[in-house]
Amino acid sequence: MRDWRYTEQFKLEAVRQVTERGFKTKEVSQRLGISSKSLYLWVKQSKEGVSQGNTDRQEIARLKNELKRVQEERDILKKAAAYFAKASG
Repeated sequence: MRDWRYTEQFKLEAVRQVTERGFKTKEVSQRLGISSKSLYLWVKQSKEGVSQGNTDRQEIARLKNELKRVQEERDILKKAAAYFAKASG
C-alpha cells in the first residue's frame, strides 16, 4: 500500500501507539495493516518534526521578547517627544 492513502490523523495515531503507548512497531504495523517500513518512516518524520517544533517555539519566544523591548522603547520615546513638545511650546 502507498503512504499517501493514509490520512495524517491515521499516521499520527499509529506513531502515538509506538512513541507514547510503548507498543512495538511490528505489532502496531501488523494490527493496522501497514508496512513496518512505513511506520518506521512516520516515527522518524515525527521525531524530526518535534525538533523543528522546538526550534520554532524558541524563535517565537525570542521574537516576543524583542517585540516587548521595542514596544517599551517606543513608549519611552513617545513620552519624551510629548514632554519636549510641551516644554518648547
